[in-house]
Amino acid sequence: MKTGVIGVGVMGINHARVYSEISDLVGVFDADPARGKEVAKRFGVKYFPTPSGLLDKADALTIAVPTVFHHKLALEAIRKGRHILIEKPITRNIEEGKELIKAAEKEGITLAVGQIERHNPVVGYMKNALTGKRYGEIVTMVSRRVSKMPERIRDVGVVLDLAIHDIDVMRYLSGSEIVSVYALGGGVSGTTRESHAGIMLEFSSGITGFIETNWLTPMKVRKLYITTNTHYLEMDYMKQAVRQSTSTYIHLDESNLYQTGLELDVREIKLKKQEPLKNELSNFLNAAENGGKPLVTGADGLKALEAAEAALLSMKDGKKVILE
Repeated sequence: MKTGVIGVGVMGINHARVYSEISDLVGVFDADPARGKEVAKRFGVKYFPTPSGLLDKADALTIAVPTVFHHKLALEAIRKGRHILIEKPITRNIEEGKELIKAAEKEGITLAVGQIERHNPVVGYMKNALTGKRYGEIVTMVSRRVSKMPERIRDVGVVLDLAIHDIDVMRYLSGSEIVSVYALGGGVSGTTRESHAGIMLEFSSGITGFIETNWLTPMKVRKLYITTNTHYLEMDYMKQAVRQSTSTYIHLDESNLYQTGLELDVREIKLKKQEPLKNELSNFLNAAENGGKPLVTGADGLKALEAAEAALLSMKDGKKVILE
């Protein structure tokens, strides 16, 4: 397919790189002509001075511009019959997201959302294992997604930049919907948006989830811990590995609980390394070509946005937010 990228900042340039490897990348657009021309030259494609010009040439595109522009550009692409992948969050509010989904369905357009962690092989492994009951039933999920604040972020806080990934992954792995959200957090001196948050999620299945996220931690951590009725599981997104733990009591002496015998069985599963972005774009193009659904649909992106917005509202009002 002929592909293009609207917005070639830190994420967009990587989309352009992958498209150049797996499809016919025809061009890019960026609001900064110097940046756009530089990226176009790097990949040997045309720089388009307007999004419309690129939309006329490409069959499928990534929209990787600031969130405030997602709705307008995506709607223009849909009306021209172009398949689109929108970087998360899908839009700046629920109403805009619903309008895009409705328009895409009406025109028969593939609309995918860039919740990239779904395409990490460690998530695919865990989904298959949980579906096959290899690890029993999920009871709780706890994530840590922390790091220093990236310079690329301008228009959203840590909830819509980082926590939204864990919201989507937890919803995917649980196979159930989020019914309530309670969050605490805020900013630090010199920031205008929230830079740290703790988010509690309640799922319709009875599973509970907790997300710790911030832009304040010196090192980058991307992990999800799952407690089931039979196992304790640690998912490492960066290493693309899973550590599974079980235990049994041995030589139990009720009169000496300080020396309780506990036999641990810990096993590490290292998966074949894959680039999540390449998986994501391959999945998107396959859906666009063959008329199937992408792994992360517009509806999935909207559900993640709804929970993220609920977290921000809860932080503001100090109350649990119930989702319909």
